[in-house]
Amino acid sequence: MKFSEHLIIAVDFDGTIVEDAYPKIGKPMMFAFETLKKLQEQGHRLILWTYRNGSRLDEAVRFCEENGVHFYAVNKSFPEETFNGNMSRKIHADLFIDDRNIGGFLGWGEIYQMLTNTNPPLPEKKKSLFSFFK
Repeated sequence: MKFSEHLIIAVDFDGTIVEDAYPKIGKPMMFAFETLKKLQEQGHRLILWTYRNGSRLDEAVRFCEENGVHFYAVNKSFPEETFNGNMSRKIHADLFIDDRNIGGFLGWGEIYQMLTNTNPPLPEKKKSLFSFFK
C-alpha cells in the first residue's frame, strides 16, 4: 500500500527507535533515524509516543534531535495539547510504529518499504546439493 497523503505517525522510543535499554538509551536501531528523517522530508508528521516521562523523556527527545529528528508532538496529539486526568491518554495518529505490535517489530527497512511501496530485493535462490550434479 502506498500512502499519497501526509500521515500522522506515532513512534515508540525504546525497542523501536533505539534498542531497549530502559532507563538508559540503547543503541539506535538500524536505519531508524534515516527512515524517520526521510518520512519527515516527505511531509509526514511524527509524534514520539513513549512510556518515558520527566527527565527520561527529555533525554529521549534530545537524543532524537541530536540525530536529526524533531517531533511534531511528544506524548500528545498536537503540540498545544495539555494532558489532564479527565481525558483519554490515547493520542490520534494514522499509524503507530511500536516494538509491541502483534508479530513484533518489523525493522525500519520493511516499514519504509511498506510506506513507500518499494519492493525489497529478492534473495538469490540457494543452490541445492543436487544442482551440483547437473
